[in-house]
Amino acid sequence: MATKSFRPPPTTIYRTRTTRAEIKSAADLMLQNAIAQAAAPSPAPALVPGTTFSTASTVISSPDDLPDGSKPFSQSDASTLLQELSIDERKASAATPRRSTAGMFKAVVSTDLLFLIDTTRSMGSYIEAAKRQVRSIVDEIGKTFFNEAEIRMAVVSYKDHQFNPNIQFLDFTTSVDQVHSFLASLSIAPSYGDRPEDVLGGIQKAVNASWKNPTRCIIHIGDAPSHGRNLHDMADTADRFPTPGTEPHGLMYGPLLSQMISKRINYVFLRINNTTDRMVFTFSNEYTAALADTTLLKTNKYYSTLSTNVKRNPSGALLFREVELGITLSALQRLVVNAVTASATRTATRTASRIRRPGNDNSLGSKLPGIGEEEEDNEDDQEDANDPSTLPTESVLPQWEESDWFEETLRMQGFSLNVKHGANTLNEMLERDSNDGLSVLLLTVHKRRLPFAKGNLRMASYARTVSSTNPYVAKSFIKKAPQIAYLVEDMRCQALCKAFALEFNALLVDSPRHSIDFIVTACFKGKSELRSGDELISIEPYIGLDYVKYNTNAGWVNDSKDSSNEAAQAFSHFTFERSRGAFLVSDLQGVNGLLTDPAIQTRDEDRFPLSKANLGPEGFKFFFATHECNDICRKLGLKSSRLMIMSGNYDFRSNWPRLPDTLCCSNKLCGKILRRADTDVSDKYPGYQWCGMCFPQLEFTTEMEVCRADAPYHKFELSRFFHESQGQKIPRMCPEHDNEQNMFGMFMAMPATPAMLGGWAGAGAETGGDFSMFSSMAAPAKPAASKSTQADASLVALWDKLKSATVNLEDD
Repeated sequence: MATKSFRPPPTTIYRTRTTRAEIKSAADLMLQNAIAQAAAPSPAPALVPGTTFSTASTVISSPDDLPDGSKPFSQSDASTLLQELSIDERKASAATPRRSTAGMFKAVVSTDLLFLIDTTRSMGSYIEAAKRQVRSIVDEIGKTFFNEAEIRMAVVSYKDHQFNPNIQFLDFTTSVDQVHSFLASLSIAPSYGDRPEDVLGGIQKAVNASWKNPTRCIIHIGDAPSHGRNLHDMADTADRFPTPGTEPHGLMYGPLLSQMISKRINYVFLRINNTTDRMVFTFSNEYTAALADTTLLKTNKYYSTLSTNVKRNPSGALLFREVELGITLSALQRLVVNAVTASATRTATRTASRIRRPGNDNSLGSKLPGIGEEEEDNEDDQEDANDPSTLPTESVLPQWEESDWFEETLRMQGFSLNVKHGANTLNEMLERDSNDGLSVLLLTVHKRRLPFAKGNLRMASYARTVSSTNPYVAKSFIKKAPQIAYLVEDMRCQALCKAFALEFNALLVDSPRHSIDFIVTACFKGKSELRSGDELISIEPYIGLDYVKYNTNAGWVNDSKDSSNEAAQAFSHFTFERSRGAFLVSDLQGVNGLLTDPAIQTRDEDRFPLSKANLGPEGFKFFFATHECNDICRKLGLKSSRLMIMSGNYDFRSNWPRLPDTLCCSNKLCGKILRRADTDVSDKYPGYQWCGMCFPQLEFTTEMEVCRADAPYHKFELSRFFHESQGQKIPRMCPEHDNEQNMFGMFMAMPATPAMLGGWAGAGAETGGDFSMFSSMAAPAKPAASKSTQADASLVALWDKLKSATVNLEDD
């Protein structure tokens, strides 16, 4: 593989003579670096924009002195950013105490399951089926939740008003024998009179049961609707109480359903015939209004009405589901277990967002708010004089080609992470976070003032850069932004996911429709022309608005059969297998296999400690509780399973084949995964590879520029897109003069050790005087080189040049 050529950053120097101030500045910087090296356990290397290094240290300084068009961004500037980022990371880590999520899975999936059953004669066979299967239902639910969940069951039976008793009730109990005995004792009413039953009386009794556990589910089995012309399609003559509210108890369905929703009770109706269609549809409207994940059977005559109006929020919402039971009783157990599992994953998703917030109490009870309690968000309590939460969202189509359409310009400096595919890339990144490739970038961003979307913490605006036609999204915080260390950790997470994806795709090289990729993100801090203060944003490619949620970190799974969804589920499983149970990537969403905002669950609590979505080993349980291996899992030979999670005895695939040649686009704001055969390369930029979108922009933005060096007039060719794609400022000099002038800048930023500086640093420290070795403006003695560092040798090699520059300073 070709080695990427080093292209120095632009540096503008308008004189060729070295001044007294420049020499003094160089000496001061050398000493400061030496002091920093002595104090720090691992110094950050001096970098130029676009240069990649490996480190665990990562924060950003205030960009008050952000380089403008006439001021070069030096290596020392980049080094300062990295040092400050390291400080910010340490502060963020110290402010985020290590927390254990142990016990979270058990607490969340513990279930209250209530059977609401019509006990007229026509339902006799279903009651018998429930009695026979109740024990196996509880056993299967227990196995699904690794035998950790408490399962409590209750039963409400109802008949019509003329029977006494028309409501029979067993409150929640963990005793399967007690439930079995109660079902056996139920009185079965004869079938006569009108068709509707006292459904609302049964629901009232169910709502008032002693609900306790976080996951709550009603399984309703019935073959007749409720009284009231608004709940069935029968003639009034077929209903003794056709007017709503005229039943003996005077109940109305609206308040009852509201109570169910407020108590976070999931509702699943097992359909037997079409007489219940309108009742179920009407009930579903109440849950839909509460943004529940609402599903009706396609055979329900009102299905089309619901499907055109429902607003789905599948992963964390309450569950309302109609499923076909029909006359086949063998399906009862499977349907009940699926309903309980689906209910539990929604409870877990709602709860998970409250678990990993910095500063929360460590006790499990404090992390699991009661049902119906509002989520506390300490971050949102912070005051901000320029609170953007009042900004409305815009619903306009983006005009990417119109530069004037973007009202706000931001000059930014920040970081991006790069993944280079190699034989050991993934193994090294799995070993420790510091193997990520971190680049220092400069970027000017044009964005819309109003966001097109807003969440609880951040908002998203359309954006573009100066020299690229690629569309981007700028994400900024609604309230006061946290340290940039949190955004850098999100980038590390995304970079590790991309490394997983490189291997996943290589293993499925013969099945490109199952390819997975992750968009790259970069985080920046800078100034806006419209607002005062610092702006902290992340930039990522715009991939459209039709996002699909594939799974969550709390066990919810999209049940679609399309290829992208199957690949996403298999990819999550693959990450656990490939890392030998150390990591699991979940919470996947995106468009056509291009994913964003993943979450990584880690066995080691010190990995990704700032991520609020990292549930640790409990996240492994949530995934395997609901994961069903598909053809891709089997094709990859994945061995890990739910049984291994239960037993703690793991068996992983140990041999992974040699990988085909895949890599990423060299644009640091793109990073698209490519096969080498599909890349575009340019002789002008050896060692760089480009995707089909980025490559044409190299030529589109190429122009001739006048070299501003102190030399005879001449021009040189440059591609503005290339320099922007590498996070570099546009050079003002040709490469030859740019290299010459950067030698002094490289020297200025070169780390110096006390051994190199001889007695200067020590003398300054002892006397408490000026640390500059040129304080007296006398040419110093040549320092002795350390035997241990290559940097020392490089500095000594340049020493004669600096010494000669101090001669005849009086003539300057």
